[in-house]
Amino acid sequence: MSRRKRFSLLVVRGDGARVLRFNFPRHLLVGGMVALVGTSAVIGVVAADWFELRRLTRETRPYADQIADQRAALEEVDRKVSEMRREVAGWRDLHARLFDSFGPDGKPGMRDKGIGGPATPVERAPRPLSPQDELDRLAESIAEESQNLRALDTLMARAGKMLAALPNRWPVRGPVNSEFGTRLSPWTKAPEFHAGIDIRAERGTAVLAPASGTVGFAGPHAEYGLTVIVDHGNEIRSIYGHLSRIVVAPGQRVERGTQLGVTGNTGRSSGPHLHYEIVVKGQAVNPRAFLWE
Repeated sequence: MSRRKRFSLLVVRGDGARVLRFNFPRHLLVGGMVALVGTSAVIGVVAADWFELRRLTRETRPYADQIADQRAALEEVDRKVSEMRREVAGWRDLHARLFDSFGPDGKPGMRDKGIGGPATPVERAPRPLSPQDELDRLAESIAEESQNLRALDTLMARAGKMLAALPNRWPVRGPVNSEFGTRLSPWTKAPEFHAGIDIRAERGTAVLAPASGTVGFAGPHAEYGLTVIVDHGNEIRSIYGHLSRIVVAPGQRVERGTQLGVTGNTGRSSGPHLHYEIVVKGQAVNPRAFLWE
């Protein structure tokens, strides 16, 4: 049986005197050295990883700040998109009120609870909505309201043409001597119906067409004297009586501001003025309802 080799460790004082001697088996010393080397290697790897992690942390810190800034920017965009969607949703009520103005009753706020139609379920997005969901809903709302705007534009264009054809301008400027409706006759003092308004004007004052149209009549009338009648379309006509001179002819197309004649005192008249009358569908109406300008 062979003896195992041993390793001695001598501890001496500073003056060289021996103090203590230790004997270790060689295999124990080798194992300890291996363990020390392994531990050092592990510590070295851990230290290297730690320094690498520190380096990566320093390098990624600016990206973290950018991500935080981008997240804040996305949240702000999401908030603005939500506000825009609510604003677009409010357009629906505005468009409804505008369309109501052109409805059969012409009075907004006359709706009741009578509604109906087939039931088509609408898929609702979960709450809270993501930015993409908000953008999708905003796009849908804008597309829907764009159709309403186009319909409203068409309606307003038609209404604009109709309004442009209405006799909404004073043919002459002056105070009204006699209003529309029942009055006392200036000759008999008995009640009579006055189908227009009598506008004070000096003899020779130019009478201008309040809207475009076609001259339907231009000549003498038993009661109105020299008279011009303009057809404005849509069964609306305007009448100008007691003229001293006519400067248009039947069938002539006139535009707003075209001179029709000059004021006078012809026909059944007590003095120079203009008898101005508007007839809608064969019925005389109060011209003041049309005199917006």
